Amino acid sequence: MARVAVVGGGISGLGTALMLGRRGHPVTLFEQDARQAGENPDRDFFHWDRPRVPQAVQPHSFLAPVRTVLRAEAPDVHADLLARGALEYHDFDWFGEHPPHRAGDEDLVTLRTRRIVLEAALTAAVRREPTVEVRRGSRVRALTFDEGHPARVTGVQVGADTYRADLVVDASGRRSPVPAWLVAAGCRPPVVDSHRTGIAYLCRWYRLRADGPRDPGRVKPGSTAPFALAGVFPSDNDTFALSVMLPTDDPTRGALTDPAVFEAVARSFPATAAWLDLDPEPQSAVLAMGGLDNRWTSLTDDAGPVVTGLINAGDSLVHTNPTLGHGAALGLRAAQYIATHVERIAADPTGYHAWAAQTLRPWFDAQVTADRGNEQRLTRTQPSADLRTAALAACAFDDPVVMRARARVRHLLQPAEEAYRTDEVDRHVTAWLAAHPDFSPRPDGPTRDQWDALIPA
Repeated sequence: MARVAVVGGGISGLGTALMLGRRGHPVTLFEQDARQAGENPDRDFFHWDRPRVPQAVQPHSFLAPVRTVLRAEAPDVHADLLARGALEYHDFDWFGEHPPHRAGDEDLVTLRTRRIVLEAALTAAVRREPTVEVRRGSRVRALTFDEGHPARVTGVQVGADTYRADLVVDASGRRSPVPAWLVAAGCRPPVVDSHRTGIAYLCRWYRLRADGPRDPGRVKPGSTAPFALAGVFPSDNDTFALSVMLPTDDPTRGALTDPAVFEAVARSFPATAAWLDLDPEPQSAVLAMGGLDNRWTSLTDDAGPVVTGLINAGDSLVHTNPTLGHGAALGLRAAQYIATHVERIAADPTGYHAWAAQTLRPWFDAQVTADRGNEQRLTRTQPSADLRTAALAACAFDDPVVMRARARVRHLLQPAEEAYRTDEVDRHVTAWLAAHPDFSPRPDGPTRDQWDALIPA
């Protein structure tokens, strides 16, 4: 058995600790926040100040790998999630009746819930695991190194205490101090690939009224303007979030933190207007998140691992902005791999780094490409997508074959160049275009003049 120290008690840290513990490995998880997710999601979600986890209050849609990993590794957590109010949504639910089943269709399911509900279910499971010790309110202040092998990590320091481990997993998030610690200790620096997105998010949470309408009808989840995007995130226990995304340098961004302005803008997009027409009860202020980047932090370079006895996972390894919802899915996939191969990784992390580069890195690169395209389009430095590309997106909501391809990309099951570039998808898009000769890729949201008219002078 390998003794493991996990630094960070977010989704990736909890998932890693749980999966390791269920394989019999002794795990100590260190989390500097003394508070933990409990039985009251509204209290924990709306009234827990978490400055180190700014994304915690932003909307989440947990993609297929989250559900798939949980059902394989912790079916009790999956069941607990549903019991706590999380909803499962299959991409084919858009059509009402699902098309004939194909292998893999069973995985095209989103878990609709706030992040806090998943954290609560994982926390409860970790508490039940006898091989896992959770030390909350314990901030790891340093790593310890083997004196004879200064590039080998042997544990962590918490206060005056030292905890030895065969492997340390850095799951402390996108602001991890570990890279700086390694450099200070004389190790070769981690290789960091960082891309600022130039995009900001604003969201507001609502709850459907118990005695009010509950279904907006067949409404797409998102709408576009030439300079902004808007979307809706249905969630657990009758809650949902409306989100608006726009460039960080848009002069009107600050005004959207006013709830009245935010709602006026949201009503100018069909997707979000349909949900506001249900007369929901606001549950939060307008919550902004900026300064977003996509960052890959590799603990290996051309010469091999910069250190042994230590790996990173979750946002410490790959941090992507929320546009495509990759974070938790990539984090739990890494947790599953670590738990399955921990003794080999403790001896030599080379295989883990190679697996991460092969399995996770392509999705990071896809996010970077998508964000560059969004930023260029929203700042009008790039022309709109070509007709066929736009038709591909529109056709998915009419044609289950194209929706399947879209879903496989969205759920991190198949890269876009494989899913979309098949003869079958090509035929269906061609037929759709023939049936829609007047199709033109036009935004369905407000014009700039309409938007500016909603912003107080």
